[in-house]
Amino acid sequence: MDAPAQRRPAGCTRRAGSYSRAVSTSAPAGLSLWNDTLDTVWAPRPPLGGDLVADVAIVGAGFTGLWTAYYLARRDPSLRIVVVERETVGFGASGRNGGWSSALLPMSLSAMSEHSGRESARRMHQAMIETIDEIERVVTAEGIDCHFRRGGTVTAARSAAQAARLQAEIDEFRSFGLGEEHLRWLERDEAITMIATTKLEGATFTPHCAAIHPARLVHGLAAAVERRGVVIHEHTTVSRIVPDTGHGPSAVTDRGTLRAHCVVRGTEAFTSTLHSLKRRIAPVYSLMIATEPLPQEFWDEVGWHDRQTFADARRMVIYGQRTADDRIAFGGRGAPYHFGSRIDPRFDVDDEVHRALHRTLRDLFPRLGDAAITHRWGGPIGIARDWNCSVDHDPASGLASAGGYVGDGVSTTNLAGRTLADLITSTPSEVTTLPWVGHRSRSWEPEPLRWLGINSMVRLPVGADEYEERTGRSERWRSALLRRVTGH
Repeated sequence: MDAPAQRRPAGCTRRAGSYSRAVSTSAPAGLSLWNDTLDTVWAPRPPLGGDLVADVAIVGAGFTGLWTAYYLARRDPSLRIVVVERETVGFGASGRNGGWSSALLPMSLSAMSEHSGRESARRMHQAMIETIDEIERVVTAEGIDCHFRRGGTVTAARSAAQAARLQAEIDEFRSFGLGEEHLRWLERDEAITMIATTKLEGATFTPHCAAIHPARLVHGLAAAVERRGVVIHEHTTVSRIVPDTGHGPSAVTDRGTLRAHCVVRGTEAFTSTLHSLKRRIAPVYSLMIATEPLPQEFWDEVGWHDRQTFADARRMVIYGQRTADDRIAFGGRGAPYHFGSRIDPRFDVDDEVHRALHRTLRDLFPRLGDAAITHRWGGPIGIARDWNCSVDHDPASGLASAGGYVGDGVSTTNLAGRTLADLITSTPSEVTTLPWVGHRSRSWEPEPLRWLGINSMVRLPVGADEYEERTGRSERWRSALLRRVTGH
């Protein structure tokens, strides 16, 4: 059931017949496993047809933009909401990610508490937990078959150093009053019954995560907003977002100027393509592979029966899930940052990194043998300078934005969309008082300092992991330098 109409941006009136409703979407093949396993034929949406006036303009048809449109349309069905997208719905990280709908945030509880207080950090964590429930509610209500399976997350310790890091994380949770229902230690025997990796010494488990098919979710969400009258224009490139100077804010595109009472930027890693915002968010590539569907004998040996999402406690980030059709979708960092924050389709595949991911996966699960890798892909994630994601709304300029998710955006974007909808419509709520609202990260350094710093951040975990693998001891100087570079 839709929420009743509430506050709307001042002065908004809907003009009957001012635009027509789009009814289809597009999913280019080859972007990811997820786009290649959609079960619907998608037709392209038309680009913006010229200058247009709306109540709310949204730049970016990924999760941030579409969740914002969804909650605004539910809040006030009379709002004229127009979404413009440079490529196609879900083209960016929303259609290419690891498929974790989790309570993870890029900033730790301790980092949040340093600038907002311990109670605010706990509230933010609880809001993320509730967000998983909200996503499940929406996909059920809207009939979005995104293979939602709440199996939790297992993070393996495959060395004493990794076990120590996981125990430290548990200690941090306990210091914030978060008990075993949020994060608990699994002894080796229990961990093996969940996911049997090699070298397993133990693991942590949190129930606060669901595995999803992200492209099904983003395309289903696009259809849901269109059913509510939201218009999506694809293949429309925004070159500038202009604050209100007396005539309302606007998004200047190659197809015309879109004016509105509020312009929302949901461009994440692609923010770097907007010249005035080039140093706001750094695009750093995360790459993935997917196996062919694996036989039941593999799963009988490995477990993974509840489709838990999976990682281990190495310094280099890895992540995986068992898909609904019995593949392993597995990804990790390690791809280089490209000078000048460049984004290019050629960077989506990196033979060296993809081979390393395959080696890592086979090291974790030797039972894979010669199982084929059917898909290799990647794309940029957005990182703010202080590793904090944020939501912002400035009524004076008419501009709003959310982003900096550092790869933890599947759930975070839903919370961002709800928060932006409340801020834009001046609706007081608990979510508008969360500590990420109004947070401003400083800009990234100019080049070549940015290139040097980010690529150091990319390479430092590799050396730290190699040292731990070789000696069995936790590496200190690289870890300390990594904390200095990343700020946490």
